[in-house]
Amino acid sequence: MSKEVFVIEHINQHSYIEARSTAEEIDRLFYYDGQDLGNRYHEQATVFRLWAPLAAEVRLVRYEQEEESGKEMIMERSEKGTWTAKLDGDQDGLVYTYKVKSNEQWNEVVDPYARAVTVNGEKGVVVNLMSTNPENWSTEKPQHSSVMDTIIYELHIRDASIHPESGMVHKGKYLGLAETGTTGPTGMETGLDYIKSLGVTHVQLLPMFDYATVDEADLDLLQYNWGYDPNHFNAPEGSYATDPFEPKTRIKEMKQMIQSFHDQGLRVIMDVVYNHVYSVEDSSFNKLVPGYYFRYHNDQLVNGTGVGNDTASERMMMRKFIVDSVSYWAHEYHLDGFRFDLMGIHDVETMNQVRQALDDIDPSIILLGEGWDLHTTLPADQKANQKNASLMPRIAQFNDYFRDSLKGNTFDRTQKGFISHYPGLEENIKKGVCARGYDHTATFTSPSQVVTYAEAHDNHTLWDKLQITNKELPPSIRKRMHRLASAILLTSQGIPFLHAGQEFMRTKSGEENSYKSPDIINQLDWRRSAEYAEDIEYIKGLITLRKTYPSFRLESYQLIYQNLNWIEAPANVIAYRLSGQPNELVVVYNSNPWEVEVNLPLKGDWSVLVDSEKAGIEDIAVYKASSVNVSEISTLILKKND
Repeated sequence: MSKEVFVIEHINQHSYIEARSTAEEIDRLFYYDGQDLGNRYHEQATVFRLWAPLAAEVRLVRYEQEEESGKEMIMERSEKGTWTAKLDGDQDGLVYTYKVKSNEQWNEVVDPYARAVTVNGEKGVVVNLMSTNPENWSTEKPQHSSVMDTIIYELHIRDASIHPESGMVHKGKYLGLAETGTTGPTGMETGLDYIKSLGVTHVQLLPMFDYATVDEADLDLLQYNWGYDPNHFNAPEGSYATDPFEPKTRIKEMKQMIQSFHDQGLRVIMDVVYNHVYSVEDSSFNKLVPGYYFRYHNDQLVNGTGVGNDTASERMMMRKFIVDSVSYWAHEYHLDGFRFDLMGIHDVETMNQVRQALDDIDPSIILLGEGWDLHTTLPADQKANQKNASLMPRIAQFNDYFRDSLKGNTFDRTQKGFISHYPGLEENIKKGVCARGYDHTATFTSPSQVVTYAEAHDNHTLWDKLQITNKELPPSIRKRMHRLASAILLTSQGIPFLHAGQEFMRTKSGEENSYKSPDIINQLDWRRSAEYAEDIEYIKGLITLRKTYPSFRLESYQLIYQNLNWIEAPANVIAYRLSGQPNELVVVYNSNPWEVEVNLPLKGDWSVLVDSEKAGIEDIAVYKASSVNVSEISTLILKKND
């Protein structure tokens, strides 16, 4: 008798095995590598396959519209712990769940591989995905020759359009971001047209899979959440759809939004959250194979995520689920990138398998994540964090070291940074400019592994941080600090990342963690954008400059060391020369509240491209002197005229 047959017979006799104590044995005996988990729709028949190796019995439950109890069909035990059933005929629109018997108890669960769900994700739905494609659905993507050309703009779907003066019809919806020709106060562009006008290359959207904390059945309620509370990983969130009760609507409208971005030359990154589930007790994973999908220590759930549980990506079927899910989104929705929330919870091997799976679909898909060193039960050398970046080539990570050096420690609200004239940070900024992190913690092997940023959706916005750390200063001075920070990150090596609204000094009224705050806090304020139009133009100019000069986008540390040379400068000033085509450049960041003088490295004419007021590729002024004066709290960028 084989070991697998013995285990199955034991399961049938005793109904339940404690999964977390036998995870390695389950992986060895029951790892299923097929690509047909979930339901596979065909017009002639739909086949269901569920992985539940410890179950004594499994049934497929079919529901008619508005029916409270469904019709049950016994599923057959199949290979490697899977159960199968087949329904003949066209099952498009069929509502279904599974009933699983473990430990003499029956649990009803939603298919973890479900690609469509009913309102609030209460049941799975079979759909003909071809029927969800919009009319202009195309696999053609905007051209993107190198990952180093990437400029990311992070955005929450609802925030973009919900403002009363956004000019968008479908406020708070996928379709709001699909609208073009929208204008706000003073006739300024809003929404998709506005984002395109900035010059960014990728829009990173906060979670848009089905999440738990917004009631889709009552959208008249004032509800808000960022979405970092996963309910179903493979189905879109219904609150962003015009009709969350119709399962296909959310799929089709998300595709319409993505296609609209592509039509405007913008790529789309999806924020994914595989590191935990909203509720372990209610999760399909836990009901199907209790204990297997999560990490435990001393019979307690491990909580490195800080939200109650850590998924166990090192388990073979959890790893497979993550890889399968990302691959599905990339293929079916034509997505161009994935941002892994709390990536440090996952293991290195899982992330490398995700990278390989995406390469098989489209090597230009970008993969990035939060590589924090989190307190979970993985061995240190297996954590997908900054310390192990060298083990995960072509996976980028956020550079919190540079962020905190620029504006002050994120978790110490009163601490100042370089832009606020905090002394002694010159070497930190130099490392950030070269796309380096902490020497003793980060093992980046390429600038393409480094995401450079000053703010993101969580914690204080840069403007709010400056209001706290420099409350004694007038707004005009804080604006100079803010511009200096944005100029530094957009002219540094690595991959620049902007939080939506950063270009017009976005404020959340000082609220640090606005994940469930009302729209008045989180919305993109299109009236404020009109008031700060000059600051937006400044950011646009910096983006144009970055795109025009390849020396800001060097692809290796060797090229950086060959082409970037530091210039002697006063305290609290960073100055360097960038060699290369089409021109030699000199870049100076002055955080002092006074003017400084910096010597130029070469004789001849130097044109100013960026100063405290303007930025771009057009000459602002020409210097013929051997040195330049740099105004207080500002950036100065010059090009050498041959």
